[in-house]
Amino acid sequence: MTPALSRRAVLLAGLALSLPALLPRSARAQAASGRPVVVGSKLDTESALLGQMIALALEAQGMTVERKLQLGPTRILRAAILNGEVDVYPEYTGNGAFFFQMEDDPAWHDPQAGAEKVRALDLERNKLVWLTPGSANNTWAIAVRQDLAKDAKLESLEDLTRYLKGGDSTFKLAASAEFVESPAALPAFQKAYGFTLPPERLLVLAGGDTAVTMRAAAERLNGVNAAMVYGTDGAIQALELKVLADPKGAQIVYRPAPVVRQAVFNAHPKMGDWLKPVFDSLSLEVLQKLNAKVVVEGANPRDVAQAQLRNLGAAR
Repeated sequence: MTPALSRRAVLLAGLALSLPALLPRSARAQAASGRPVVVGSKLDTESALLGQMIALALEAQGMTVERKLQLGPTRILRAAILNGEVDVYPEYTGNGAFFFQMEDDPAWHDPQAGAEKVRALDLERNKLVWLTPGSANNTWAIAVRQDLAKDAKLESLEDLTRYLKGGDSTFKLAASAEFVESPAALPAFQKAYGFTLPPERLLVLAGGDTAVTMRAAAERLNGVNAAMVYGTDGAIQALELKVLADPKGAQIVYRPAPVVRQAVFNAHPKMGDWLKPVFDSLSLEVLQKLNAKVVVEGANPRDVAQAQLRNLGAAR
């Protein structure tokens, strides 16, 4: 071996020995195990976006990630994490009401109480750890055209009740049959706030696609100026609609949060710290805008997630 080659071999050997020390302890443990962290998501755009945020934030900390994004609906992801096929994925706090068959528990209508309840139940029964949730609420909501909101000073469903009882004759809501008929949807809003929308104030559209109901309001289809929406729908701002707040908690609250298997969390206890600033950033308005970049502007979810993490200083 020549002196040059000898020095190079020694240098490379030294680098090989020193590199593990440069990695976070969690990443070193993962490297020793040889197993990547499997990040999953549901089929919809928002879940895929959140899954990318989780994956990119973990990769920024030196962890090896395997993506199983848009794997299936809620029941598929739930089974996958319980069976160990997925290690972490984004879920919604309000789904705890159905996971544990506790739909009538009022805790699910409170943002903090619901998050605490599902965290305690899933840890005790399923060894799943719920990390810090975002404040955004992806639940059924009523949105109105922004011009109506401005003219009538509508910020909440309490304001809408005042407006309707003040003699307005122009309000008309586009919604699905399920939203109109399900006791958990429009009837729950009407009961909580004390207003009633007669049939002539409703445009019932086939299916449950909020893209159709929002478009009807934006285009004033058949006089419609309000729409059934999900709170974080990406087209809300693009179509110049405004979500009315639900201060009385008529709906179950669905806050997005990472859920991770306890065994994986124990092996990588810093995951909570790494993902907290990411989900702390997810207000209703921020998540609407991020979704809009994908569903309205056609951006790639990974690119949108990467840009958001860079803004937070949580990306490579």
